[in-house]
Amino acid sequence: MVNIIKLENVNKDFKKQKVLNNISLNLNSGKIYGFIGRNGTGKSVLFKIICGLIIPTSGTVEVNGKVLKNGEFAENIGILLDDTGFLPRMSAFDNLKTIAVIRDIITDERIKECISIVGLNPESKQHVGKYSLGMKQRLGIAQAIMEKPKVLLLDEPMNGLDELGVKEIRTLLKEYCNNNEATILIASHNKDDIEELCDECYLLKDGCVEKIEECI
Repeated sequence: MVNIIKLENVNKDFKKQKVLNNISLNLNSGKIYGFIGRNGTGKSVLFKIICGLIIPTSGTVEVNGKVLKNGEFAENIGILLDDTGFLPRMSAFDNLKTIAVIRDIITDERIKECISIVGLNPESKQHVGKYSLGMKQRLGIAQAIMEKPKVLLLDEPMNGLDELGVKEIRTLLKEYCNNNEATILIASHNKDDIEELCDECYLLKDGCVEKIEECI
């Protein structure tokens, strides 16, 4: 296993409020990591710092061997955060195609494959604005994996999914991790997701991260 994500003494303050307090982590390839904690404990902020959407107040963030400097985004990373940002008057394929042309490293066939993998119809012309929450989550996961990144950051990936959908996405994530030697970080309030999927688990509390022995 290779060290893929490294945080050293990371702090994040918003005005006078300390959200993350001196966090250090070393996360390896080929593993799924779970992050749990109450709302407002900093899980989403931590994920956004790792991918470069938020700049830490202090500390060092390294992803895929690259230290993120102010304003830089992590490379070779797929994310599913609180807002997918899909264009409501476009189809699933057209939304992902619009994103894919930025780097232009995958084919239309790969886009359609990923839409199908998550249980949606790649040929459908239905506008995403008419999708249910669960369908939007599935499309968000398709976006996260379509360029086969080595790191996935998934914030509440099962949100809105029914029981069958949860089982399907759990299987998908396990296979993705194994087949691509990827590193997957999942933030979830669902203990079953954490227990079923994760190799290691961390608790965020009072701005600090603590490794817990069992993923329950």
